[in-house]
Amino acid sequence: MSVFAVEYVYAAGSDATRDEHRPKHREFLAGLGANGDGLALVASGPYVDGSGALLLISSPTQAALAETLANDPFAIHGAIAVLRITEWSPVTGELAHHA
Repeated sequence: MSVFAVEYVYAAGSDATRDEHRPKHREFLAGLGANGDGLALVASGPYVDGSGALLLISSPTQAALAETLANDPFAIHGAIAVLRITEWSPVTGELAHHA
């Protein structure tokens, strides 16, 4: 299992779309792994400046994660302009046990 840092850069002018779909987006994130696919949300949250968000997600593969994230309501409704997925190794600190 690997941990991935996922960066969402929000689409310009998507504030209303995100507001509308935020409850389903959060429900989607909270449900990661519920179907036995091996995914698990480690942490997530928006950038304070409103430009995007950072998600830390445990997943068996990057491909599986990318496929799953395509079903995020924010992605479905065009609120994400850029999606970047990078494998990450938490070596020290409170998240190190995820490595």
